[in-house]
Amino acid sequence: MKEILPPPVPGVGDPGDAVRQLFQQYVVPSYGRYDLVLSHGRGSQVWDVTGRRYLDLGGGIAVCSLGHAHPEVAETIAVQARRLMHVSNLYYTEPQGRLAAGLVRHLARGKVFFANSGGEANEGLYKLARRYGHDEGRFEILTALNSFHGRTLAGIAANGQEKFRQGFGPAVAGFRHVPFNDLAATRAAISPATVAVLIEGVQGEGGITPATPEYLLGLRALCDEHRLLLLMDGVQCGYFRTGRFQSFQRILEAIPGADGFLPDAVSMAKSLAGGFPMGAFWVRDRYADLLGPGSHATTFGGTPLACSVALKVLEIVERDGLAENARSIGAFLKEGLERLQREVPGVIRAVRGLGLMLGFELAPREEIPGFAAVDKPPSGQFVHRLHEAGVLTVPSGAQVVRLLPALNLTRAEAEEGLAKIETVARAAAG
Repeated sequence: MKEILPPPVPGVGDPGDAVRQLFQQYVVPSYGRYDLVLSHGRGSQVWDVTGRRYLDLGGGIAVCSLGHAHPEVAETIAVQARRLMHVSNLYYTEPQGRLAAGLVRHLARGKVFFANSGGEANEGLYKLARRYGHDEGRFEILTALNSFHGRTLAGIAANGQEKFRQGFGPAVAGFRHVPFNDLAATRAAISPATVAVLIEGVQGEGGITPATPEYLLGLRALCDEHRLLLLMDGVQCGYFRTGRFQSFQRILEAIPGADGFLPDAVSMAKSLAGGFPMGAFWVRDRYADLLGPGSHATTFGGTPLACSVALKVLEIVERDGLAENARSIGAFLKEGLERLQREVPGVIRAVRGLGLMLGFELAPREEIPGFAAVDKPPSGQFVHRLHEAGVLTVPSGAQVVRLLPALNLTRAEAEEGLAKIETVARAAAG
């Protein structure tokens, strides 16, 4: 296929300069952007405006579940856009009902609310919990240290990272934070006002840290004992990324006594529609009608266009066996990273994750010969050097580099990514 590149901007040496200038003049500077101006993509490859190719192992931060410009998804958008893009949720549309049924099929009996983003999906979880505890005056939600649940005011209060709340106080009341994977700490934190516990199955922004089976099973028992809702944020770690539909399903595979484990609600977004904006939350059957008419709403949630795209993504994931691909290619990547960690332990300290949600933890900056002279976090320096090598990845805090590629990443692409990560790591080792 011939690559079609935009024509260079007349009189500009770097065709990306004009785009950067537009951003500097007209776009709110709330993002720390890399110095890349991307033009187009196909699968797990993207090109910048100069025509340079990159292997995308960041996947739009776990969003591009089928990579870029998937032809079937593009065709679905075109067909549905010519038919019906948006109607109010005052009416029924077939795509929304079919999608809800598809998502329920991968979890358990219950119902789904459709939103626009992960942050909005999590807002629904907070409201569900408050409605559940309202008559008893219970409203407090326990979340985990190092967690991430979005950028809304309630989301940053829920986040177990103080940096997200700085400059936006006072924080929304009703959230307290306890250590992740620490059941005793959670038990000790329960108060008469506590109504729910909210965790990620794998902490993404918190360093790619999976929950342990014992922690998940213990939380379920603890919530049952105290009549608390167990809420799970599957925005980043969900949607087949770990090799099962939700990360708790993968973590609890073959664990004795785990067959009946089920959270009370799960939020979703990111990979759900493969890059088309969409969020959702599922509520198990016993609580599925808590949010009745007028209690929660969104203008753009669950449009015919968004649901048609998400249905096509789900169809392709199931048809092409992409959950299994996430497991097998993820295992290959993890084994390669673990081998590299053993060979350059002065650069890579640990490797964590499941499926195609992986992270490698770097040594402190001052201990890495190639990074010590630059006063920037090692994760940022490593990501920048991977850009120079032609690979896109995502930092997770100061020490961890994340790999969140498309679920249809090929073995050849994984080999290319590993080879370039190895080149950067060995160069950094000096």
